[in-house]
Amino acid sequence: MSANDRREFLIKLGTGAGVCALAAQGVASLRSLVPNVSYDAPTTVKLGPVADFSDGLKFLADERLFIFRDGNTFHAVSAVCTHLGCTVRAEALSRPETATVGGAPLRLSHQFSCPCHGSHYSGDGTNLSGPAPKPLAWFRLSVATDDGQLVVDLADEVERDFRLTV
Repeated sequence: MSANDRREFLIKLGTGAGVCALAAQGVASLRSLVPNVSYDAPTTVKLGPVADFSDGLKFLADERLFIFRDGNTFHAVSAVCTHLGCTVRAEALSRPETATVGGAPLRLSHQFSCPCHGSHYSGDGTNLSGPAPKPLAWFRLSVATDDGQLVVDLADEVERDFRLTV
């Protein structure tokens, strides 16, 4: 191998190493723009022991959620208005009603109204009036096997026939 061949080889080797180093630095720089953590709220939330929920309605402000208990039966209704996302208010009915919701009887003790734009919902979340385009969402409830707490999955909307019996 002559000196010129050796020189050309070393120049090519050095150039290739420099290009690889610049490419690796570029990839590292671009990767630094993508966060390693998710700042989204978790979708599965433990709400507390079943015994903490008395019969009737309980509003959970952090989850923007209404939990209803009727004996050993639970269901969860979103408190997020389907119009622009305001938190709806529960208003107690003067006399509770029983309605057939999802093919099963459901005791309705409240109705909902949105303070932002005036949407009104029945006690099962059905939109009655106002600009709200659809009913309030119902979410899946379960009981945690490890500690017996009531758990809601805010990413799992269910039909209105869903009831959790414990």
